[in-house]
Amino acid sequence: MLWRRIIPPIDKRSAKSFIRTNERIRAREVRVIDENGEQLGVMPPFEALKMARERSLDLVEISPNAVPPVCKIQDYGKFLYEKDKSERAARKKQKVITIKEVKFSVTVDEHDYQTKKNQAVRFLNEGDKVKASLRFKGRQMAHRDLGYKIINRLITDIGDAGVVEFMPRMEGTTLHAILAPSKKAESAPKKPAPAKPESGSTEPVTAQA
Repeated sequence: MLWRRIIPPIDKRSAKSFIRTNERIRAREVRVIDENGEQLGVMPPFEALKMARERSLDLVEISPNAVPPVCKIQDYGKFLYEKDKSERAARKKQKVITIKEVKFSVTVDEHDYQTKKNQAVRFLNEGDKVKASLRFKGRQMAHRDLGYKIINRLITDIGDAGVVEFMPRMEGTTLHAILAPSKKAESAPKKPAPAKPESGSTEPVTAQA
């Protein structure tokens, strides 16, 4: 006659977070901490589980890679709630960084250059990365040095507002560089720099982003 060991159903919450609890703890011995943070020593899991059941609590494996694994006697439902709460709080603090693109051309004039440079500074001050790109058309590929001069000038003019994450490089017919916000810029007040129009020109030029 074959005997089969009855395995308790998997707690969906436990499976999702890969946390072993109660009968699913497989180590021969575990180091046990009680609900008050007191060390109870090393013992077989079934003894630790018995102590947890006597207190109407669960045995939760909190450090599976330790030798022996560390388990804590606690309310598993409350443990998951606190864990989810802390993870949600951490996600709220994370800033989603996007990459804003500012496009130039080999024939960009001074007014257009200044407008787009100021736009790049504003993006960096807002905490976003900036992709400065310049596309060469037709015979302009023979004058790639002009494109490098424009992108390198932008990097210099941006100054402390950003740091270069990727130096200017060619991809096909497009030259581009990526700048990231500097720590100094992140801590400074976020004020967009004003555009500097050419003398005698009153029509604003819209930068491509």
